[in-house]
Parts: sequence; C-alpha cells; structure tokens
Amino acid sequence: MDAFTLQNWSPEVRVQLIKGLTKERLLAFPAFQQWEKTLKSSLAQQKFTSHAFNKDPYQLRSIEIKSFYQAPGGRLLFVTLEADVRNKSKNALPGFVFLRGGAVTVLMILRPNDVRDERWVIMTEQPRIPSGSLQFMEIPAGMMDDSKNFSGQAAKEIEEEVGLVVNEADLIDMTELALQGYKAKENLQSAMYPSPGGCDEAIKIYLWEKEMDRQRIENLKGRLTGVRAERENITVRLWEYERFLEVGARDAKALAAWSLYEYLKRTGALEKDYETSQKIPSG
Repeated sequence: MDAFTLQNWSPEVRVQLIKGLTKERLLAFPAFQQWEKTLKSSLAQQKFTSHAFNKDPYQLRSIEIKSFYQAPGGRLLFVTLEADVRNKSKNALPGFVFLRGGAVTVLMILRPNDVRDERWVIMTEQPRIPSGSLQFMEIPAGMMDDSKNFSGQAAKEIEEEVGLVVNEADLIDMTELALQGYKAKENLQSAMYPSPGGCDEAIKIYLWEKEMDRQRIENLKGRLTGVRAERENITVRLWEYERFLEVGARDAKALAAWSLYEYLKRTGALEKDYETSQKIPSG
C-alpha cells in the first residue's frame, strides 16, 4: 500500500493509505483538512505551562487509513483512520476516527396565524439503517458539501427534505449564539459534537421560526420528499411543540436544538417576538 509524509509536522508523520484512496484525494477531503488543522492546533497548546500535558506532551506519530466510502458520483463521503498519538512515556490516546465532516440541522417551528400560542415542529420520518429503523423521527439535517456555506446548506436541506424554500437570512445560528460568550482554548468549531470520542462530526444548529397560514401547515403533513438519487425516502411529520420530546428525545440533534432554543429564549439572546417578526404570506 502507498504511504506518504504529512507536510509541516515535526516530528514527521507517516500516512499509510488504503487501496483505492490516493494521497491527493485524502488531502483534498474537507473533513481530513479540518481534522488535521484542529488537531495540530490543539497539540500546540501543550507548550503552555498551564496545560495539563505540558510536562509530557503528546505528539501525532502516524496515521493509518482503514476504509473510505464515496457517493455514486465519486465524491468522498467518509474516511476511517487510526491516529497514533502518544507522549515520550509511551502513553497513547484513543485514536480511531470516523471522519465525515461538518453538518447542519434546523429546528423548524411553525405558528398558525390564527392562534398565537400554538406551535408545531417540522420533523422528518425516514429509514435510518444504522439505527435499525425504517421510520426514524428527527429534525431536518444534512452533511456539508464542499462549499463550506453552512446556512446555504441548511436552506438546501430544508428544500429537499421538507419542500419549503427558505431565505438564508431567516436562519438563526443557535450554536453560534450560545457559544459567543465563551472563549475556547482550542480552535474547535462553533457547533455541536454529538460523538467526539469516535467521530469528527460537528453540527451547526439553526432555528427557523415563522407564522404560516393554517391550511399551508396542514398541507405539509405527510408530504413525501427526499432526493431519490441519494436514496432518501422522507415523510414530513408535524409535532406539537409541547409534546416535541415524545419523539425528539431519540434524536440527539432534536434534543440539542430544543435545549438551545429554550436556553436562548430564557436568556433573551433570541428576540422574544421573533416568531412574529417575519410572517410567511398566505397563498
């Protein structure tokens, strides 16, 4: 199998490739780029005497690519690797990594324009084979493409999964709002990491809250959506906000979005009257 030396690392880091994956494709994979950049920055923090590992710092010694998966069109989607990260005492850190890159999710809340205190959450029901389910309920979400435009990707996912065309400007980044008062020591993304012990995925959580004509809300129920070329089979479901966690509690994205929404409302970071500031016209 081919191998190469990762540039700008000291000591040098050897990368062992797997058949079918070239050096060029790996280095161009946005998820690998972000992971390498973040890890390098975090390891550099050990030079400060206040760091827990300052006296015996860890170093990245080597990387072994275990597998990869690409879309039918050839776009690289996932890479699994094992990183050898150890210190001079030969203590190693767990280094198995599932690289899939950034993602977005959207908490979509609709208020019928004839009742001010009624709220509905838009959810999607679809097969999720990794969980063993054919009818998994979750809030709209999707992986990032190569554009790195998070809000644009969120708007795209809403159109594909729900069938609504939304304006990027109407999306509120709740993770950014919640984290803006804290200065992290490491250059992590302003996003939610659902499984940092095994996966690099960082999810930006957006809010889209609007008033809508009741008939248009009714018309969303049971709508069949999804991109068939990507093997998506989605049914749109609406759930009462007050009962949202009856189904949302199984979805980490939904739980995180709900907690952010409630927190930001309570602290005043979200406008209290935001839900009526931009109404969707009927028709």
